[in-house]
Parts: sequence; C-alpha cells; structure tokens
Amino acid sequence: MLTFKEKLEIIESFPELQRKDVSLGRVNFHYEESIFDKKIVVYHLHPNGNGFVYAENIKGNYPVQPNGMVNIREFNEQALREIIQQSINSLSEPEPIEETWINADKQILKVYYDFDVCNIYAGEQLDGTYATYNGAVDYLQQEGFKRLEV
Repeated sequence: MLTFKEKLEIIESFPELQRKDVSLGRVNFHYEESIFDKKIVVYHLHPNGNGFVYAENIKGNYPVQPNGMVNIREFNEQALREIIQQSINSLSEPEPIEETWINADKQILKVYYDFDVCNIYAGEQLDGTYATYNGAVDYLQQEGFKRLEV
C-alpha cells in the first residue's frame, strides 16, 4: 500500500488537478476543466492512506460505490495513475461508446453511450436507458450478457 505522501506525489504529478485541503487533514483534488458539474477527481485522501477516485463513467472492473467513487486504499502506483487518468478523461470531452454484448443464447444487445445517457438496443428496439455507463453494465451483467471484445 502506498503511503499518504506517495499518493500525494502521484496525484500532484497531474498538472490539471488542483489541490483543495479539507477537514481532518484530508485532501481533495479538483479538475476545474470538467465539462460536467462534477469536478472532484480525488476525494478525501486521508493521512492514513485511504481515499477515493471518481469512477462513475469509466470502464474497468472497479468496485464503484453508489456515489460513483472507488476506494484507492490498496492501489499501487500504476493502478492509481491509471484510474486518475481515466477519471480525468471521463470528465473531459467525451467520446461516444458503442459496444456489442452477447449472452449464452447468442442474443445480441448494442450499447450506445454519449455521456449524457446510455441506451441499450435489441436490434432497432430500445431495450433500456440508463443515466450512467456503469448502470447499463450492471443491468447487462445481471441479465447474463458479456461484452464482445474486438
């Protein structure tokens, strides 16, 4: 596990983030250029090494909490750098996501996500609409679908 000081050094190496000291020695880091209302990338980094990174709209196998945050307590340097960069990217000018998902019965669903809304289609028929990419992924996984890798 990285120490508080090591995590600070890594986070501060991202020039686009601005440090904001908060209570109890904790530190937040904001991305002021965010195209969304959401600006906090690193939340409540604590001197004990605990802290969170905003990951609501990023791909990956992160255990995202209901508030969109991922606990980074046990992250190594590479994992921390990756999730921070992905978080910044998710708050920057978005690139639309188009994915194909398939289940064991060979049923195919298409996911279209433009960072405003995530739509799932069965052919030309709308199957569902989700406010976030992770919400759509949760639904698809619960229904037994897996992303087709290209």
